[in-house]
Amino acid sequence: MKITRSWREQKVMLKRRFSNLLDLDFEYQEGERERMMERLSLKLEKSRDELESIFAELQTY
Repeated sequence: MKITRSWREQKVMLKRRFSNLLDLDFEYQEGERERMMERLSLKLEKSRDELESIFAELQTY
């Protein structure tokens, strides 16, 4: 996946799309991306593949 948007832009877009997300849901320490993705997956009730597709989709807007 080619990243074309900043992480800040992606967070804003996700928060608009999923109103139950908070800034806290996006926090992670360097090297703990997997942990954040698991947290988002649980909160949004999406599989990891669905979540990856959502992030890929954000790059096309």
